[in-house]
Amino acid sequence: MADRSLRGIRLGAQSLQSEDGVVFHDRAQHTYVCNTCGRETVLTFAADAEVPPAWECRTCGAEALLRIGEGTATVDHSDDKAPRTHWDMLLERRTIPELEELLEERLAFLRARRGGDQKISA
Repeated sequence: MADRSLRGIRLGAQSLQSEDGVVFHDRAQHTYVCNTCGRETVLTFAADAEVPPAWECRTCGAEALLRIGEGTATVDHSDDKAPRTHWDMLLERRTIPELEELLEERLAFLRARRGGDQKISA
């Protein structure tokens, strides 16, 4: 940096670093093809990185598969678990008769609060 003049340079306007002596890591490009929209996405990974067989499509959000030669990679979804819903978690704690009993208690409370035997539809 001693051989460069700093006079007249705007601070932050340009970098004084150079790429001399910088060795870039080897890279490889891989193509993913979307199952839904057919869009191809090219991603760059490190040459020694483990490349995932599936990637999320940037356009539609569906699953895009890694292109291998003329075909695509296969992804095993057999061990994927379905997400648990609120109803599933509720049924783990209560049975249907218990839930019906709680519903009747709550409806009776609401009817009493309204001041009459008005029918409240569930």
